[in-house]
Amino acid sequence: MEKEEIITAISQIRREIGHEDLTPDITDVIFDEEKSELLIIASDRPEKSLVIGKGGWVVGKLKEELKVDHIHVEAYSDILLRKYRMELALRRLEEVKRDFDDEISSSLDNLSKLLENRIEQPYNLKSILEDFSGYSKSNHHKAMVALSGGVDSSFSLIVAEKMGFHPLAVTVNPGDIILPKYFRDRVETITRKLDVEHRYLDADMSPVIDGALEGRYHPCGRCSKVIEETILDYAQKEGVPFLIFGDLLATGAQSSVYRGDILRINLPAMLSATKGETKALAGEYGVTSTGGYGCPLLAEVKKRYNYMSRFSVQRVLRETRAGILEPGEALDMVMSLCRNKGD
Repeated sequence: MEKEEIITAISQIRREIGHEDLTPDITDVIFDEEKSELLIIASDRPEKSLVIGKGGWVVGKLKEELKVDHIHVEAYSDILLRKYRMELALRRLEEVKRDFDDEISSSLDNLSKLLENRIEQPYNLKSILEDFSGYSKSNHHKAMVALSGGVDSSFSLIVAEKMGFHPLAVTVNPGDIILPKYFRDRVETITRKLDVEHRYLDADMSPVIDGALEGRYHPCGRCSKVIEETILDYAQKEGVPFLIFGDLLATGAQSSVYRGDILRINLPAMLSATKGETKALAGEYGVTSTGGYGCPLLAEVKKRYNYMSRFSVQRVLRETRAGILEPGEALDMVMSLCRNKGD
């Protein structure tokens, strides 16, 4: 498919459905015939909006006309920002590699190469990852991966395995109110498919649960702290040098930081992965999004104290500002979080 063809088709669709007669500035189009997927790269966010149209009408009509299964629209300005963040992450990674011997740091070498390739080809993370499959495993675990059963932590486990970290997956299990059975099922599904060793860790989350249900605070920050401390203690006990989390924030140089003598790597943040990318890769291994944050405790707190939703909204806004969430996707999440009881 040629760029000029796509521009002409979009302009015509805009006129036909009564949108303002404007021609979008498109930098590039990439068509994957095998997957029937079209990637349109607009020069900036306003141009991206022209391609998508109000309510997604333009891109929806374009999909019908071209008879493709999927169309994804990116703004080149967003891609430039992600590339800059990855350059910062790569610079930081090169610094910390000096702290480890050659045998341990070999997986970090693979991760550096992945970042370099991702910076050069920021459009298709999946195809870049496929080039890294088949690394031989070491005799010991180089990384421990915090696995919740959500798409972001599952994405991290998949990447860690492909990079040759020989990861040990661990899941903090405070009970069904925080880790329901369907999340445990996902954990067991993905570790089985990847043939990765997995262990559950116990943690006393009762002070967090009680305080949240009494309306004294929002649970997420305290819950995350207990989980990180529990896994960090276990990583130190096991002598594992790298601890990998599925955080999408913080990006850049803050995506790899020391916790004592253990290097914590926020893998999706390091790769400037979008939510769409983590969902796509995790979905290949049977892990799908719940459409929200999936925590029963959080749902119950919201039900009892609707004003607590503002803290969850702040999280959505942070991910939107970072370019992790699309504005439309973020709006749906905010509307869901702010919906009053009984609506």
